[in-house]
Amino acid sequence: MAKRLLAGELPGTYVVPEAVTDTELMRLAKMLARRRLKRGRLLDKPDAVFSALQTLLMDYEREIFGMLLLDNRHRIIEFVELFQGTIDTASVYPREVVKQALAQNAAAVVLVHNHPSGDPEPSRADRQITDRLQQALNTVEIRLLDHVIVGFEGTVSFADRGLV
Repeated sequence: MAKRLLAGELPGTYVVPEAVTDTELMRLAKMLARRRLKRGRLLDKPDAVFSALQTLLMDYEREIFGMLLLDNRHRIIEFVELFQGTIDTASVYPREVVKQALAQNAAAVVLVHNHPSGDPEPSRADRQITDRLQQALNTVEIRLLDHVIVGFEGTVSFADRGLV
């Protein structure tokens, strides 16, 4: 039986009227995260976006690479998962990233992937693929706003570190 959330007294709070398992709670959390990333939402609170991305990707057993596609006002067009990898790597193809961004008429993107180990610290390979993707996106005038790495230990933003 699917559990439902009820609006709490304060904005952004919810009540679950009956007991839930941890699996059901995670499903509800992912549902809320998807709502935060729905079409038309303005990307004006990066921490909320990072939190939603972390909720969606942190419990995968393998690396998942995706991106938030944004319009010219930084409103969300769509969040897409593009590539799945192994426990510590995912093959990412710049051609496919650009193709997806162009297909959705994106003006900007935020790249995201998870580290199943839980540690969101970027690797050398993460930095290299970010540089390659930034070059590829620049050729078609799509701005790379950030690359976010998520793990259960937290998130790392390349933009916050001055890497994009």
